[in-house]
Amino acid sequence: MKQKTEQLDELIEVAYRLRPLVEDIDSIGQTIVEALKNGSKLLTCGNGGSAADALHLAEELLGRYNRERRPLPAICICADASTITCVSNDFGYDHVFGRQVEALGTDGDILIGFSTSGNSKNVIDAFETARQKGIRSVLLGGKDGGLLKALADNSIIVPSMNTARIQEMHTFILHSWLELIDDEFC
Repeated sequence: MKQKTEQLDELIEVAYRLRPLVEDIDSIGQTIVEALKNGSKLLTCGNGGSAADALHLAEELLGRYNRERRPLPAICICADASTITCVSNDFGYDHVFGRQVEALGTDGDILIGFSTSGNSKNVIDAFETARQKGIRSVLLGGKDGGLLKALADNSIIVPSMNTARIQEMHTFILHSWLELIDDEFC
């Protein structure tokens, strides 16, 4: 019981430390809304639990979040097992996302990368590819932001060293973006 209480206290503390970033979260959310209004799409990626977060954001756009609205264009580039295994086999796992950004990304799109460490080589490759193509990139990170922080056009770095707490805040952030999207498109 004590361990759960300590985890909850830590979550509350991290959420409190995230509070000064609310304006940035909202600003990035508005940028996403504008891109979608202009007919652009989101590309999302991450590894492990961050892949689940990337998929969560994309599926809510294609389906719905809280209210009925038209489907919005989003592709989770870590969701296609055939592509992931093909690119990994032929080019190496470090290029599994960058190749997809190169093929699928167009002017006006936004790449959203989830990485608790900010040092995932395949997400770094995706951000480098996005930069070469002029595609805006957004990092949802943690810890010190890692190498991705310098590559991202925008970033929200959750002020925590604990992967679980970082991912919990990533869910809060993506939900806040989805609420902005619902407000605009419903």
